Amino acid sequence: MDNEILKKRIIDKLESTENSDDGQIESIIEECVFNYSREHYLGIEYITKEIRRLKSELLGFGILQELFEDPFITEIMVNGREVFYERDGNLHQADFRFSDGTEVQGIIRAICRKTARMVSAAVPITDACMPDGTRISIVMEPVCVDGNALTIRKFPKEPLSAQDLVENGLCSEEAMGFLKNVYRAKYNIFICGGAGTGKTTLLNVLANFTNENERLITIEDSAELKINGVRNMVRLETRRRNSEGKGEVTIRDLIRASLRMRPDRIIVGEVRGAEAFDMLQAMNTGHEGSVSTGHANSAKELVSRLENMVIMDRDIPVEAARQQVVMAIDVVVCLSRPGGKRRIVEICELKTIPEGGHCINCLFSFDYRNHKLNKVGELSEITKMQRYSYG
Repeated sequence: MDNEILKKRIIDKLESTENSDDGQIESIIEECVFNYSREHYLGIEYITKEIRRLKSELLGFGILQELFEDPFITEIMVNGREVFYERDGNLHQADFRFSDGTEVQGIIRAICRKTARMVSAAVPITDACMPDGTRISIVMEPVCVDGNALTIRKFPKEPLSAQDLVENGLCSEEAMGFLKNVYRAKYNIFICGGAGTGKTTLLNVLANFTNENERLITIEDSAELKINGVRNMVRLETRRRNSEGKGEVTIRDLIRASLRMRPDRIIVGEVRGAEAFDMLQAMNTGHEGSVSTGHANSAKELVSRLENMVIMDRDIPVEAARQQVVMAIDVVVCLSRPGGKRRIVEICELKTIPEGGHCINCLFSFDYRNHKLNKVGELSEITKMQRYSYG
């Protein structure tokens, strides 16, 4: 095909140009299209169309661009040549597919160039974050058996507000008011749920309740949080090791560094492993009002998962690990997707009991029959509510 010949010329020229930026790539595309049009006596309509198509394919998301620009689509998934997307919490298959694997590779090359990431057959897995906050996961052949896999998680240009979450049905007005109060009163909060349940979205809403006079430190794998109105804020982001295996900066490194930065609050984007111990230590040593997220389906499961993370890092008894968890975390918020819609399904208080051990006090519970989040209990520990002024 003529289009493929032209595209190959451009790619060959790009590969022979070191450290090409978007401006250079646009110039190369235009030069190659004009040269090709002169060779084949092609008119201005062809030139305009091809330049637009090739810029979209080599600088943007190619045939995915239309999906990417749709504000109601939150996730785009490429499985080899097939394309799926999520709109309003429901999955759909696109009415188009990639003609071959080279189209997907072109999009992956553009993403890696914009985010300074590297992916290849030798290093087939990477995560990236675009300048606008879009989060991208790439898994390439041969690890991905049926062709390259690309997952694009989009975020709205303007972060959702608390009222937006209430109107979208994620929680009730009463539950949102409660979360706002416990956040401002500096309860330590842990948000849990499966992938795509809205953990980061809720975390962002809570973080925007931060008092403008507080010093806030955020720690993330990819800086996604969009927090307005906090003047004294430091955003920290992890770094992967380089090609020589050096220079890695982990969540754990950043938590330890943040403790020397005089934080009023620490927000950790996601806890997955050994860094759980450092996060719990921070919460237990005076850094009230800290928030983090992780994967668990209930408050009970969260306690168990965090216990295991602590034990894997520290050779301590299960009871001691459990005590660390329960003493550090005050409120657990669990999210799920019943019926495909993001919902808060449980808000619980963790508390120690005089006999030793702990109990889970359920404050809000989702009624699956009536699809409603109901208040079912009251906070037993209100010391922080009394100590801090909120409203």
